[in-house]
Amino acid sequence: MMTILHQLVLAARRRAAYNRTRSELRRLSPNTALDLGIYQDDVNRIARNAVYGR
Repeated sequence: MMTILHQLVLAARRRAAYNRTRSELRRLSPNTALDLGIYQDDVNRIARNAVYGR
């Protein structure tokens, strides 16, 4: 059973990973992003799916 503290640590780590992933995707050059099929409007969704699996 996970303690509340463990749940908070896990949530903080996931949020940090989400922010890092989103930041990296936003830093892609427009040409690279388009080559990968990533549009700026999709960055949040892609980062969320990568970290939280939703």
